[in-house]
This record gives sequence, C-alpha cells and structure tokens, in this order.
Amino acid sequence: MANATSGTAVHDECKLKFLELKSKRNYRFIIFKIEGQQVVVEKLGSPGDSYDDFTALLPANECRYAVFDFDFITPENCQKSKIYFIAWSPETSKVRMKMVYASSKDRFKRELDGIQVELQATDPSEMSFDIIKARAY
Repeated sequence: MANATSGTAVHDECKLKFLELKSKRNYRFIIFKIEGQQVVVEKLGSPGDSYDDFTALLPANECRYAVFDFDFITPENCQKSKIYFIAWSPETSKVRMKMVYASSKDRFKRELDGIQVELQATDPSEMSFDIIKARAY
C-alpha cells in the first residue's frame, strides 16, 4: 500500500493517453480514477465531444481527476488550445476517497507534462463552462 506522502502509482496508460491528447489531439478529454493503489484511465472523450459531454460523465458522488483540451479563439482572433487539469472532489463523496485523491493529486499531476490550467471543483458550478472560458485568457 502506498503511503500518504508518495500517493498512488500511476499506470503507464495514463501518461500514454495524455501524450496522445497533447500531441496528436486524439481525445477531447480523459477521466482518471484511482483503482486499488494506482491511477488508471476511466474514460476517453473523442475529439468531437463537448464540455457538456465531459461534465456529464463525472460521477456525482465520487472523486476523479480529469484533463480537458479546451479550444478557444482569442480576442485577437487566434485559434488556441489549453489543457486543463481538473480535480473533481464532490462534497457528497466519502471522506476517505477525498483524502486519497487530495494526497495523490500533486504526484499524479507531475506525471502529466503540459498542463496549463488547474481547477479544483467540489460542485459543478466551480467548473462551469464560463469559468473554463475565463481561465483560458
């Protein structure tokens, strides 16, 4: 069992899929979960999926990590993209689960090179599309 300071192990597939999202843009988002003592890929969003498709897949009572590739147009009319890391920790999830996700987050995030914005959300309103747009600039 991994101790609280080291967090959980990260499955190689997590890093591989993240690299594919970042470099090849094969996915719009990736949802990760902690299973046993390691972080694994739970769901992959296809490039045509929307932010609503993504948020609909986050469980209401369980924690998750996720990355979302957000495309936007700057005020100067330039097409850009930013990769968001979202730590989803709903108030209704179990305390132990929240603790495990919180203690493993930084180590997991370090494995994903290229994250540009981080959000911590305990409620859907804390990661609304308006917040995602506002944090892009």
